[in-house]
Order: sequence, then structure tokens, then C-alpha cells
Amino acid sequence: MTELILIRHGETDWNRELRFQGQVDVPLNATGHAQAQRLAQRLAREGVRADHLVSSDLLRTQQTAQPVLGALLPQLRLEALVDRALREQSFGVVDGMRVADIQAQHAGAWAQWLRFQADSGMPGGETTRQFHARVMDALRRLAQAHAGQTLVVVTHGGVLDMVWRTAHGLGLAGPRQSDIPNAAFNRVRMHGDAIDILRWADTRHLEGLPAQPVYDQAKAQADSEAGAALKPA
Repeated sequence: MTELILIRHGETDWNRELRFQGQVDVPLNATGHAQAQRLAQRLAREGVRADHLVSSDLLRTQQTAQPVLGALLPQLRLEALVDRALREQSFGVVDGMRVADIQAQHAGAWAQWLRFQADSGMPGGETTRQFHARVMDALRRLAQAHAGQTLVVVTHGGVLDMVWRTAHGLGLAGPRQSDIPNAAFNRVRMHGDAIDILRWADTRHLEGLPAQPVYDQAKAQADSEAGAALKPA
């Protein structure tokens, strides 16, 4: 049994612009750095114990992980603790694009995306099923390597969505059903293929910072369906 402290990276400018960041290497903005510092201070203040840390290799996660590492495991060096299997889902040709631009330039792909089917993805990117397999293989590997320990994992919103779905026995189809704020505190227990959620989307340490932008998949799907219903047959 392994406990995982799961952290989504802090905010980036592309989060605020509601871009599909995917695997583009985007840095944190000023708010994101403040979120990471607040999280690290909270973990230190509450005496959270961790045995190891691993981060996605993308810059926004490494910048989030650095103050956390300094607070909990200052003897370790971040450059030796990155794992590209913890990257966000690849969105292929739309990586880095705003929603409005995807709608204008890849209308068919956007309409297909909003069906949120397990075996579909953006052109050139991963399907949800492929992404889920990559994420869960990586987490099982890490949990086995650190059995009986507490492991900090700094990663991305899509990765946490795969964890939530797995923990609740949800399918891979349909829009996201959980809150996944930037730099929130999430804690789960993993044993074999089972995941128990102990704490999720705890943002008490972020009070007073700017409200976070939210890409609401369920609303986007509903708006799309409503728009389609209004079109003449």
C-alpha cells in the first residue's frame, strides 16, 4: 500500500486563456508561482511527511515541484526525479490552441472531442483510453517502487482526472466529473489496482489568490448539444 500526494501544477497564462496546453512546455505565471509557494508552506506547516517525489518532466510541473521539494525533501535534486510518463494528454494538432481557434480551424475534431468517447482523441494525439493506460501504468510502477511509503506526484489535470475515474469505477467516456484546481492538495491510497481517495481538491492554502479559470467539459458539451439542436434540419 502506497500513499500518493497528487498535485496539479500551478497556473499558467495558457490556463487563464483556456488553451489546450497538452505537452507544450509552458511556464507558470506569477499566480502559479504563488500557488506553488503557498502549497509548499502549507505542507511544511502541517508537518506532512513524504519519502520521495516525482514530477512530470514539463516545466510547469517542475516549477511547482521545486518549492515542495525544498520544503519536504531538500536533500533530493529535481532533475533526477522527472518522469515523462506523467505528462498531460497529448492533443496532437491542437496542442497550444485556444478553444475558439480549435472551433474555427478544426470544427470536426472539436465536435468529435465534445462527445468525450474513450477511443477518440484530437488528430495526432492520444485517445482517452491510451492516455488512461499510460497514466495508470506509470502510477502502478511508482506505487510498487515505493510500497509502504508516501510519494509526492506533481503532474497535470488530465492525469488527476484519470485517477478520479479509476478510484470511482467510472468509465472513460463522458466529461470530467471532478474538481481539479491548480496546486490543490490531493491524497490517495493505492494498493494493487485499487485507489482510495483520502482528500481531494483541497485549496485552503490558496485563499486570497485570484480565482482560477475553469474549463467546464460538461458545460461545453451541453452548449454544443444545445447549439446543434437549434440548427435547421
